[in-house]
Amino acid sequence: MTIPSTSSSGLRTIHNILMTAALGLLVFYLVVYVVYAINLIQFPFDYDQGEGFELVDTILFSQGEWPYRDTETFPFYSSNYPPLFHVIAAPFVSLFGPGYWYGRLLGFLGTLVTAGAISYAVYREERHRGIAILAGLAYLASNTIYHIGPLFRQHASMVLFETVAVILLAHVNEVSNPRRRRMQLALGLGLIIAGGYTKQLAAITAIAAGLFLFIRQPRRAIFWGMAAGIVGAGIFVWMNIATNGEWWRQAILANVNELKIVQTIALFKQWFGLHGFLIIPAVLMVIYEVYFTRISIYVIWFVVAVSINGAASGTWGGGDSYFSTAIAATCILSGIFAARTLRGRWIFPDNYLSRWFKPVFGGRGRSIVQASVIVIPLLYLGYGRAVLHMPTEGVVFKEIATLFGIQANAMNGFYDSARTQDGQYATGYANIGHLVTADDVAAGWRIADMIRDEDRPVISEDAGFSLAAEKTVITNPTQLLNLEKKGLYSGAELVRMIDEQAFGMIVLRAQFYPQVVLLAISRAYEQGETITMNGFNYLILYPKAT
Repeated sequence: MTIPSTSSSGLRTIHNILMTAALGLLVFYLVVYVVYAINLIQFPFDYDQGEGFELVDTILFSQGEWPYRDTETFPFYSSNYPPLFHVIAAPFVSLFGPGYWYGRLLGFLGTLVTAGAISYAVYREERHRGIAILAGLAYLASNTIYHIGPLFRQHASMVLFETVAVILLAHVNEVSNPRRRRMQLALGLGLIIAGGYTKQLAAITAIAAGLFLFIRQPRRAIFWGMAAGIVGAGIFVWMNIATNGEWWRQAILANVNELKIVQTIALFKQWFGLHGFLIIPAVLMVIYEVYFTRISIYVIWFVVAVSINGAASGTWGGGDSYFSTAIAATCILSGIFAARTLRGRWIFPDNYLSRWFKPVFGGRGRSIVQASVIVIPLLYLGYGRAVLHMPTEGVVFKEIATLFGIQANAMNGFYDSARTQDGQYATGYANIGHLVTADDVAAGWRIADMIRDEDRPVISEDAGFSLAAEKTVITNPTQLLNLEKKGLYSGAELVRMIDEQAFGMIVLRAQFYPQVVLLAISRAYEQGETITMNGFNYLILYPKAT
């Protein structure tokens, strides 16, 4: 580990102890993450709301069919997500049949690759192995990344494509070999397109990369930007034609949701509360580049991701996962800041602000750099304390929780520092992260068996039960609600079938259906029992007696 050569042996010893402690803490979170991933990969039902519909999309692609469909006709199903993640997972359906494990495994492995890319980016910039490792582990230690990584969701894969693309483009203009430069540009922009067709939020990385390339080489940026635009638009038009316009209707129009400022503010506060120890050095890096050197793609990426995706976190269907790209950028920038400070490599060209910074970071101000051997590892230790999350039950975890007085504040004996003192999460924060139990698995199979025993079709708000029962998946509730909010859904046929009690059973969880559908259900069906799985109450409804 590199620290200033003028540091005393005592400072070196303290630095090494603190760095080892920071590394140990973040490695502990990696262990928690692996345990969580293994637990979820084995769970055969929806863990996070909507995972089952991601699996349905994957099954349809494996059969050569589009998931963007007319929601006014039986089975009233459509997807609102881009296709790439499902296309990547589709071969597993042919090999192993429908299952959650491979989608969750892909997401989990994607976060590991992203963490490795973050470490590489920091090491490439400053050649500090210790900080590079901490920066990558810090990404995996984030409560948000921990939550979404092992889910059958596209978000983690999108961030992987974005991160690798940004790293490829960071120094592309300095590549002297024209052929290599063109290949690197093509690969970087291609990965951004891949990110966009994994999830629409990757558009912010396209904006950041376009701004960076234009600032550095306007002509090259315009040419390559037009080429990437033609490719991306060509795919878009082809998909829209192939789906008779349903791609535009289901994945674009239905995805423009209303913004709740209260939720945005709450999630910004939570994001800073959890990641503040890394956000502050990242912001200092932004200030430094703006006033003293050339602006890097990492700074532009960070600013654009925080501002646009952070604001979008307050939309219906948004949440803390919308900060995932910003978290990756934060880990890179804070890592570069930390490594550069430890190595004393700050340069301040003469300008009107230099007189404020040179005394602090250069010349007689080397004492500040000396202090960094203590402060920098403390930042990572502080971050590790801020993002504390772990099971408080089970082998080893129970002993650790008892030793440090950590008491569960979430379901199934889980502790999450994102909870406020009154035991609440910020609005929009995913109430997940805990491990599932054998009782959860048994409850899921009980519901699936009930669906299997029904002669008539069954509506289930979680698709996993119908898939396990080998029955047709009917409706995608959140997508119907998205369409209804835009005035793009009438639901006449579905309401007619509900009124006629065409369904033998209806399983509700969050009741994320359009109001017209919920009213029809209340007219024609009544609750028979409640089954709890994974902390959620599933309402089992049967036709009312006529």
